[in-house]
Amino acid sequence: MSVPLSKPSGLRVAMMIETDGPGGAEVMLIQLAEELRRRGHEVTPVGPVRGQGWLSGRLRSLGFERRTFTLRRPIDPLCAIELARMLRELRIDVVHSHEFTMAVYGCAAARWLGIPHIVTMHGTEAVMTTWRRRAALRWSLKRSYAFVAVSDHTRMSLQARLGLPEGSIRMIPNGVPLRPGERALTRRKLGVGDDEVLILAVGNLRRGKGHDVLIEALAELQRAGCAARWQLAIAGEGRQREDLTRLVAERGIADRVQLLGHRDDVPDLQAAADIFAMPSHWEGMPLAILEGMIVGKAIVASRVGGIPEMLREGDSGLLVPAGDSLALAHALRTLIEDPAQRERLGAAARRHAEAEFRVEVMADRYEQLYRGPGVGSVSS
Repeated sequence: MSVPLSKPSGLRVAMMIETDGPGGAEVMLIQLAEELRRRGHEVTPVGPVRGQGWLSGRLRSLGFERRTFTLRRPIDPLCAIELARMLRELRIDVVHSHEFTMAVYGCAAARWLGIPHIVTMHGTEAVMTTWRRRAALRWSLKRSYAFVAVSDHTRMSLQARLGLPEGSIRMIPNGVPLRPGERALTRRKLGVGDDEVLILAVGNLRRGKGHDVLIEALAELQRAGCAARWQLAIAGEGRQREDLTRLVAERGIADRVQLLGHRDDVPDLQAAADIFAMPSHWEGMPLAILEGMIVGKAIVASRVGGIPEMLREGDSGLLVPAGDSLALAHALRTLIEDPAQRERLGAAARRHAEAEFRVEVMADRYEQLYRGPGVGSVSS
């Protein structure tokens, strides 16, 4: 295990991730990097030389000098050697790796240089598929200064699947900045009337996000004769787009549903919305829910992963079983038809997010790790 740092001045932090597309881990990296830079630290993002270009473009627009790595094959010692050379050249003080690939390669590079290495795992969905991956993660955990999960659910799942004792993995919940959006103008652009309830979902268009369940739930509302007027907007892109477009048409609600594609104006969409929905089949600690909470949205979400840790059921949100379109329809109807309950749930969600899930709180906890924290789990 590396020796923690104790120097009081700003640190040089390498923030490493294996992907370059839009997603929760990538957005969290941006937000943490911005907050650390505001505090006087020098952050160098490190990502793949080839990728979708979304993350690298956002980082470049924010003034970060991004470095790249090349992974030629699943097991590539040369990649770790090249990373170590880069870290030495940049005189990095601490390496912070996100997700599986960089948990392993970042650890190897940092270990060669004697640099403290910290890992954040954002989920377990595709991490534990083979014994080789599990063995590689155990190797990284034993040689990293700290191993962090973004929710208790993720932490406990990792410990169980890796055969680790309680306390082996810390928990630091994600945090988001408060970015108020433009409500009236955004609603006009979306064609949403003043008398309509706008339901928003944000996430890549893939089956795990449960957008099809949400569409089925709203189709059920229409069949049941829900009197209130509503619209649904889904922000995100992915391979399920054609299937969702077909489903919306088959269920006869194409005039009420907009598939917006990828959007960079999520704060405006959150401001425009009256209800935020996340019907996922699995999650770690989704940033989109936190973004809805911190601006006071009424939220309906699946009772999966770290979501019950974020929302106090019945107090700051409504939770339903994953995949249950009828339960989701009932919860949505409750909120669509009851503005007072939307207001109550949204206000409670905002108070909870401001206390526990601000980006400043998250950065405090990681900064503590970077400088050499005490023993034990960091929790909310």
